Amino acid sequence: MARAKKVAAKRAAKHEARRGDRTVATNRRARHDYEVLETIEAGIVLSGSEVKSLRDGKAQLADAYARVDDGELWLYGVHIPPWQFAAGFGSHDPDRKRKLLAHRDQIDELMGRTQQQSLTLVPLSLYFKDGRAKVQLALARGRRLYDKRQAILTRDAERETARALRNAQRWSVRS
Repeated sequence: MARAKKVAAKRAAKHEARRGDRTVATNRRARHDYEVLETIEAGIVLSGSEVKSLRDGKAQLADAYARVDDGELWLYGVHIPPWQFAAGFGSHDPDRKRKLLAHRDQIDELMGRTQQQSLTLVPLSLYFKDGRAKVQLALARGRRLYDKRQAILTRDAERETARALRNAQRWSVRS
């Protein structure tokens, strides 16, 4: 009887850990190439084998982008490889476009801003929230080369000042 309770508790803990919030993939390059103006969260319509593959932590957002087509929000360029145990009928196309779920007013606002202000929708991260797959989209403006250089210079300057402060604190504690 005690063994059955232990097994049930272990199974419940494993299930809870699976449902918890967990980041699957991040697009680190996006913050370098784009100036992020605003972020929104959207759900993703996925097939079963895609969810299993995401739970294994396999996805690539490198060249991904989102677009509003015919009043619907779509995600392009995300590579989710087929789940290793899905074969034939159960597998999916790894590079297909995926529908995103957002409120109608959000979609209308994104469509207007991307068309009028020449902004881009870029996915920043792909994660699970309460057991559901979500994507964080950024409404972003592309950076030019000199903007990227300026961002690198400011980041390096901040690192240097932080390093100098740490060293100063370290030496003041020792004396």
